[in-house]
Amino acid sequence: MQFDSTNPIIQLCVRGMEMEAESPDQAKNLFAQAWGLATTELEKFTAAHYLARHQDSATQKLEWDLIALHWALQIQDGSLNASYPSLYLNIGKGYEDLGALDQAKHHYQLALSYVDHLPAEGYGKMIKQGIESGLQRVIP
Repeated sequence: MQFDSTNPIIQLCVRGMEMEAESPDQAKNLFAQAWGLATTELEKFTAAHYLARHQDSATQKLEWDLIALHWALQIQDGSLNASYPSLYLNIGKGYEDLGALDQAKHHYQLALSYVDHLPAEGYGKMIKQGIESGLQRVIP
């Protein structure tokens, strides 16, 4: 998916990503601002995805990951196919952390169904390993 670097919501999220390491609270505030201003499906998906990373509990994180998924699924042109492995991995982990292992397994399997959209090395390899590890933890 190509992000419009001139979009104010994307700009807030980029600034938030730049702040994450040194000031997580400021980053969260920027992502919250982005969420408050978001009007399109892509903007809402993006802001919710980053807000999920800055929640205080597994329940809140899962809620934001599910919100991100809701908005991602509204974009049906295939442009987010490379985002689904990570998104479903995050949701699977959220369910796993909450003890809902059947839901976790389901979402890890959904993540696995999209791995062909990831690059073979680097980020793609990391996500694939995360999915495989998750499945190993939840499949008896």
